Amino acid sequence: MADIDIPAHLIDLESAAWAQQQQGALTYAAADAVQAAYREHAAAAGVSRLDLEMAVKQAVRHPQSEPAA
Repeated sequence: MADIDIPAHLIDLESAAWAQQQQGALTYAAADAVQAAYREHAAAAGVSRLDLEMAVKQAVRHPQSEPAA
């Protein structure tokens, strides 16, 4: 996966959604907001939405590990 510039607002959205998910309280609205932000940023940056989502989730859920090659 190529290096992807991840804006802070995506980290914040994913972090909040991940915390909610771990508590069993993730709402459709919260999940939809995260996905909309991924789609919007991916389109604006010209990157794959999937690659962007994977990079953000890696950064949020496994901040100390190396990104997948």
